[in-house]
Amino acid sequence: MQVLALPRTSIGKKVIMALSGIVWVGFIAIHMYGNTHAFQGREAFNHYAHFLRTMGEPIFGYGQLLFLARVIFVVSIALHIWAAFTLYQQARHARPSNYAVKRVVQANYAVRFIRLGGVVLAFFLLYHLAHFTWGVPLIHPTFNRDDPYGNLIAGFQFFPNVVLYLVALVALGAHLFHGVWSMFQTLGINSREYDGTNRAFAIALAVIIPAGFSLVPISVMLGILK
Repeated sequence: MQVLALPRTSIGKKVIMALSGIVWVGFIAIHMYGNTHAFQGREAFNHYAHFLRTMGEPIFGYGQLLFLARVIFVVSIALHIWAAFTLYQQARHARPSNYAVKRVVQANYAVRFIRLGGVVLAFFLLYHLAHFTWGVPLIHPTFNRDDPYGNLIAGFQFFPNVVLYLVALVALGAHLFHGVWSMFQTLGINSREYDGTNRAFAIALAVIIPAGFSLVPISVMLGILK
């Protein structure tokens, strides 16, 4: 019964945020690496995209393992958003309603920015899916489900899309740094001895992953990929 009650506590919600965050850090790291196949050309990138739907065969049918992975990712992000929102609600209700002098420290600014960044990333995720997965005509008029490489090139030849993606990547970097750093603290694997290592790891992820994602849109915009 105590285990079932854990998600109701602040600590339990933070643990849920940390664990669901780990799932998504792993996903975006793999996704970022997968995007680099674009630099090998159309055939290699389209082969990679096809592999995502055939992996696990013959144990899994076409697209089944990818569908299972998507279910895990959707559940993870839903839990992440739920935990973040309920923690925010708890903090807001616990704060006194009236202040003689309202002071906002640097940490509060960081928390506010990470919340705003989380909202930006949630909306961007929906846009990204509509752009390159669902192929919504209004967002990607030339979408061709049989040519992922062509979709990538056509999508990033529209300059506003490149700007939108780069802004979202800045938000992702900030979210990664704060989230990974908080994860170490939440899971109790942070100490003075490992403080520098943990911070360096959080910074590395916050820089490498967004930078890796930015390579494709920037390369398309500069005519390196075409």
